[in-house]
This record gives sequence, C-alpha cells and structure tokens, in this order.
Amino acid sequence: MRESVPIPVVILCGGEGTRMGGAGETKKELVPVGDRAIIWHVMRIFASFGHTDFILTLGHMAAEIRRYFLELNASTRELTLALGGEDRITFHRPPQEEGWRITMVDTGLMTKKGSRIGRVSRYLGKAEIFFVTYGDGVGDVDIDALLAFHRSHSRLATITGVQPRSQYGLVEADQTGQVAGFDEKPRLDHWINGGFMVFQREVLDYFHGDDVDLERDTLSALAAAGELMMYRHSGYWRSMDTFKEAVELDAVWRERSPWKTW
Repeated sequence: MRESVPIPVVILCGGEGTRMGGAGETKKELVPVGDRAIIWHVMRIFASFGHTDFILTLGHMAAEIRRYFLELNASTRELTLALGGEDRITFHRPPQEEGWRITMVDTGLMTKKGSRIGRVSRYLGKAEIFFVTYGDGVGDVDIDALLAFHRSHSRLATITGVQPRSQYGLVEADQTGQVAGFDEKPRLDHWINGGFMVFQREVLDYFHGDDVDLERDTLSALAAAGELMMYRHSGYWRSMDTFKEAVELDAVWRERSPWKTW
C-alpha cells in the first residue's frame, strides 16, 4: 500500500569520496549521470514511491551540495530547501521535482556516518519510521516492497542486501590447470549492504555520540540484538565509488536507464 504521508529519507553525503580520482574537485554525490547528479537519481527513486522529504547530512564540500540544489530550482516546482535551520526557501517553477522538501544539515567534516544520522534526528519530526541510504548507490529497488517487508518482521531495522558482480571475469579450471571456460563478471554468492535501509525511531538511541560508525557500531549492535533483517534485492544495483564506475554508470543510464522507477 502506498503511504499517504511521505517517510523521511536521510541521505548520507558528507564523506570525502577519496576514491573518485579522475572526477577532480567534484563532490562524489554530484558527479553527473546523464544530465543530473547521482544523488538526484537516488532521490528520484524514493520520490517515485511518494517519499519526497529528504534530509541531507552535509560535511565535506557542503557548499557544493547547497549550490547544486539552489541552482536546481530552475527546473523545479515547489522545491523547499531548509539549510539546517528554521529558514526555508521555496521555489515555484515548471514541474519535475514537484513537492520535494530538502533539509540540508552540516554534520561536520570528519563525522562518522552513524553520528551524522544522530545529528539530523531533530529534522525527522515525529516520524516513527525513516529511510537511510547512501548518496551514490542506485537500483530498481521496490521501495513499497521493502517497506512492507520491514513492517512484516517487527524488528527495529532492515537493510537492503544486494549481490554485486565481480569486477573480474572468472576462469573455470580443473586441478591440472585445464581451462574449461570463462565466466565474465558473474554475480557473487555473498550479499552486501546496498543502502536503502529502514529504521524504527528507536534506532536513534544507537546513534548517540560523536564517533559512531553506522556499519561497524550500529548495524553490528542491531544484528547482535536480533533486531536487524535483510530485504533481498535481486534486480539492478550499482554504486559509484570510483571515476571508472562513474563513467560506466553514465553509459548504462544513457543506454537503458535500468534503475528508472519513475
């Protein structure tokens, strides 16, 4: 069932993105895929399921992200920006990101991801449930199905598990070294956290402090307490960690747009 009220979406975008290399001084989340930044694609996925209340955890190159969304107003309608405070700027333009509400909060340069979430908790309002995702990972994730799965198990948290493809082709050979064939970049057997997480409000208790790591501290603690579940996504998923991946994502988008859920 589609939600009648948008669920807040916290997007982690404060890191340095040190592996981007060839992208120069561009913030990783702002590297273009097609004619829009990768973070816009992430937001558009959630917006296509009715979730248009975004909270961005700014840090490294925060001014660049602010500038991007201020300039985005040229093609938006009813895009409301809150720059980490009570002051709001609302633009009315021809529609594309209609009704988006974006709150940008400076959470510190070197703050770990868990602490960044804790620092934006006041902007969640009274929401009893919220999404958390990364600003550089896209996929054709069924957000409605993810949310239904989360509500079905009554635990505090859900991550979306994905099986990435190997970056290398695998050689199939027997014990003598006889090569039988090749498997070009197969899907791996193990699962990784692809983002697109759902948390109950009680999880905010796990984010107190200035040195909280999301994966090592919070998710590990939730797993140990039996409060973490995984929604299996078998469709398309890809993250952008390197300049090479940025080039590949741009090419894939222009060719077939596999994560376009709108």
